[in-house]
Amino acid sequence: MQDAQIICQQLPESHRSLRVAVVTETYPPEINGVAITIQRMIEGLRTRDHEVQLIRPRQNSSDSAAVEPRFEEVLGKGMAIPRYDNLKMGLPAKQVLARLWSLNRPDVVHIVTEGPLGWSALAVALKLRIPCCSDFHTNFHSYSGHYGIGWLRKPIAGYLRRFHNKAHCTLVPTKSLRDDLEGHGYLNLRVVPRGVDTRLFTPQRRNNTLRERWGVAHGQTVALYVGRLAPEKNLATVIKTYSAMRAADPHVRLVMVGDGPERKTLQAQDAGIIFAGMQTGEALAEHYASSDIFLFPSTTETFGNVTVEALASGVAVVAYDYAAAAEYIRHGENGLLAAFDNTREFVSLAVRLACNRPHAAVLGQAARVLMEQHDWRSVCSAFETALREVIASQHRPETIDNRLSA
Repeated sequence: MQDAQIICQQLPESHRSLRVAVVTETYPPEINGVAITIQRMIEGLRTRDHEVQLIRPRQNSSDSAAVEPRFEEVLGKGMAIPRYDNLKMGLPAKQVLARLWSLNRPDVVHIVTEGPLGWSALAVALKLRIPCCSDFHTNFHSYSGHYGIGWLRKPIAGYLRRFHNKAHCTLVPTKSLRDDLEGHGYLNLRVVPRGVDTRLFTPQRRNNTLRERWGVAHGQTVALYVGRLAPEKNLATVIKTYSAMRAADPHVRLVMVGDGPERKTLQAQDAGIIFAGMQTGEALAEHYASSDIFLFPSTTETFGNVTVEALASGVAVVAYDYAAAAEYIRHGENGLLAAFDNTREFVSLAVRLACNRPHAAVLGQAARVLMEQHDWRSVCSAFETALREVIASQHRPETIDNRLSA
C-alpha cells in the first residue's frame, strides 16, 4: 500500500487520480439545470478515473445513498424550499463534514450551491485547509423581486459575493457572466462552459405522431417553451409573444413543457396553449425536435441549459442577448437575439419567424451544426483542469490564510 502511495505521488499532477468532494443541494432525479449539469460533471470525473464523494440532502424518505466503485454518496437532512416544493435545502452540517474529511481527506472540495449545506462545506474546507472552489449557477438575488422580497435583493447579493470570494475560485458558465460578476466585486472567476448531449438532443427525434397529439396539422408552426412555470421566467412575455404570433398566423400553436406555481393561472386563461407537463430524457428531446420555434425570454438566467438543448435539436431560438444565447447564437445565422429585456423586439422577432417558417428551418439547421462542437467531453475536461489548478494553488499558503481571515 505504501509503495502504491509513493508511485501515485511520483505521477505527473495531470495524470494523478483525484478524490473530489462535491457538495450540492440539488441532484437528479430533481429536474433543473443545476442538477443535470453537476450530474454530467460527476460522470465526467468518474470516466476519468477520479474518486467522487457526493454530499447532498436526502430528497425523500425512500432516498438511499448509492454504493458504487469510486463513488460515495453522503445524504443529510434537508427542508423544502418555499415555492420550490420539489427541491430541498440542505441543513448545516459542519460537524459531519469535519469528521468525514478529517478521516478521509479529499484533494479538493467543489461546492455547487450556496445554501446552509454549501456554507458548512466552505467553512470546513477552509478550516481544514482543503482547496475549494464553487459554482455560480443561479441568480437568487434577481429572483427576489418576483417573490415579493425585493427588499432582500442587496443582502442576498452581498451574501453570494462573500460566499464565493471565500472560495479559492468560482466557476461561471459564460464570459459575459464573469465580466458582470467582476463588476460587482467577485474575485477569482474562471469560465467553464456548459455542454449539451448532442446524441440525445437531435433533429432526428422529430416525432410527427407527437405533433398529431398536439392537434397540429402538417405545415403548422409550433412554438415551444421549456422551463419552470414560475414568475422569474418572464412568462408574461411568452404569452404576449404567442398572442402576436397567432395574430400573424392563426394556426400557430404554443407548447409549454414544465411545471410550477404559474401553471394553473396560465391554464385558466384558456389561450389554446398545450401544457405538456414535466418531460425528461428522450420524451423531452422529442418535444424539442418536434417544434419549430423556441421562445426563451427569461431575464434571470446564469446560463440557460434549455437554450443549448433547443439549438442542438435544430430548432430556431428567439432569446435575449445574454447568457447561453449570447455565447452561441449569431443573430440571423443560427438564431435570433433581442436586446436584453426588450419585449417589443423579442415579440417582433418571433412574429417574423412565424411568418417565415423556411427561414426558421434554416436557422435551426445552422444551430445544430454549431452545437455538434460543444459536447460534454470537452466541458468535463475543462472542469478537471480547473480542479487541478485549485489543488496546485494549495502550495501558496498565503492565499488560504487570507480566506480564513476574510
